Amino acid sequence: MIKKIAGKIAGLIVILLILSFFVFLLMYIAPGDPAEKRLTSQGVIVTKEVLRAEQERLGLLRPFFVRYGEWLFGVVRGDFGLSFKDDRPVAPKLMAGLNKTIILAMSSLIFSLIISYPLALLSAFKKDKISDHIIRIISFIGNSLPNFLISVLLMYFFCIKMNLFPVIADGSLKGLLLPVLSLSIPMISRFTRQMRSEMITQLSEDYVTGMRLRGVKELFIAFNIVRNSLGHVITIIGLQIGTLMGGSVVIETIFRWPGIGKLVMDSITARDYPVIMGFVVIMGTIYVLINQLTDLSYHLLDPRVKT
Repeated sequence: MIKKIAGKIAGLIVILLILSFFVFLLMYIAPGDPAEKRLTSQGVIVTKEVLRAEQERLGLLRPFFVRYGEWLFGVVRGDFGLSFKDDRPVAPKLMAGLNKTIILAMSSLIFSLIISYPLALLSAFKKDKISDHIIRIISFIGNSLPNFLISVLLMYFFCIKMNLFPVIADGSLKGLLLPVLSLSIPMISRFTRQMRSEMITQLSEDYVTGMRLRGVKELFIAFNIVRNSLGHVITIIGLQIGTLMGGSVVIETIFRWPGIGKLVMDSITARDYPVIMGFVVIMGTIYVLINQLTDLSYHLLDPRVKT
């Protein structure tokens, strides 16, 4: 077990090194000059001498591998460099935005699980009944709607027409509700469909037939089905967390939620490459870690599964 964990950690390090190299390479060959963008935004008249001096100050004239080595060494120490936009350290900006994004993502995930589990159970136990058809139709519609369309509709009705919520999320609980709903509606639909499929499979197993022949109550059968489908559910959650962390960019931008997604969108506009590279490295690390932890959880839930 220890050797497997050590092997996964080594593989994680290799993946992150490759990711960091290609991220830095893409930022290096990307069109546009961050120095010129910064000077223009400050209202400075850009001449060749002024531009070269700014490029020298930002370290843009040094060789590629020198810049990459210095940046990578800093990342290993937790130092993502200074922002091209305002000369502030990148790491604190990313951590502040990451905290808000985690709050949004975890709130959406928990809310989705609370709603989708009962719906999936009801749909599975009432297969091909009216309630099952209604849940499946609603799930299909919810899964078909993109997040940005849901966001715009929620904002129009609840913020503009009814004036119940702020148009711009201010980081408060009230400002969190609509972004959570925007992320949760497609996720609830997806979870419900996937969990329903797994629970229907469990209902056809011999142990369920045996319990019903012995007169076991449906509530206890449902409890056993939920427990036995936990591995499948963990797979869904593991895949969804990474998607949530990276996919909340659009929602954060629409609602102006002060998360890491909004930060990176602003950084792309400003050509703030250190922030963009830091975002990709952090998101890549989170995604790979979650996948590895999901694999390890299989072994903990069922030792027969090889990790």
